[in-house]
Amino acid sequence: MDRRRPLPVRAQPRGRGPYDRGVPGTLILVGTPIGNLKDASERLRETLARVQVIACEDTRRTGRLLEALEIEREARLVSYFEGNERKQTPHLIEQLRGGSDVALVTDGGMPSFSDPGYRLVRAAIAAGVEVDVVPGPAAAIAALVVSGLPTDRFAFEGFLPRKEAARRARLGEIAEDPRTLLLFESPQRLRALLRDAAETLGPDRRAAVVRELTKLHQEIRRGALGELAEATPDEVKGEVTVVIAGASPAAPDVGALAARVNELVDEGLSRKEAAARVAEGSGASRRALYDASLGGGDA
Repeated sequence: MDRRRPLPVRAQPRGRGPYDRGVPGTLILVGTPIGNLKDASERLRETLARVQVIACEDTRRTGRLLEALEIEREARLVSYFEGNERKQTPHLIEQLRGGSDVALVTDGGMPSFSDPGYRLVRAAIAAGVEVDVVPGPAAAIAALVVSGLPTDRFAFEGFLPRKEAARRARLGEIAEDPRTLLLFESPQRLRALLRDAAETLGPDRRAAVVRELTKLHQEIRRGALGELAEATPDEVKGEVTVVIAGASPAAPDVGALAARVNELVDEGLSRKEAAARVAEGSGASRRALYDASLGGGDA
């Protein structure tokens, strides 16, 4: 037997779950592989085998995923994507209230993370339905941790506007954000995004372009925005995540801060105490402010 292949996961009888107990079912958000099937967890396979309904962006694609993972299921596949989620949400809530467990999946990654799901989660909570999660891969987080950029604080922007003027306007709004920025982009618009980002945020701002994560042709390019924009062709293939370094904090105005030190000295504080108080939270060093204040406030 080829031990590298997972054993088939078979659906459990419905009598084992809440389906026949007269209680509401559970909505389960299931993270699916973003490219490499080996990233599928055992819990993912067990969940998709036992639920009664699988809501998915593309029923054909999800059907192929189930076949590839050798999941023998009884679940009905129900289409649930951006274009029909408003219409489908009440039907799924009805299924949940009737006792069916519903798994929500996307074409890859975590539902509700720049993909359909939020509307259904909110409706389920409002209806008193339990919501659970089976964690799985997420392209944005995976791209962040391999980018080489700070990971302690970050902001996920999803897809920026398609039109150039609106895209540049949004880039201008987030230009001073000190957090690392995570963006999704169409491969057809990648160069335009990098060009606009270089002009709006500065060509020297560090960034990473992460393409086709976990797949055969995975590519990670790191560098300055200007360099990345210049090296990117008009159109690339595959799914793309762009990670951009946050804005550097503005340098403190040592002259103005030194003047404040002198004001505190005039009020009776020692120069050492005054420098320490002004330095706190200003980004300037106590020693630099102490020395600058001795020069009459000049930096």
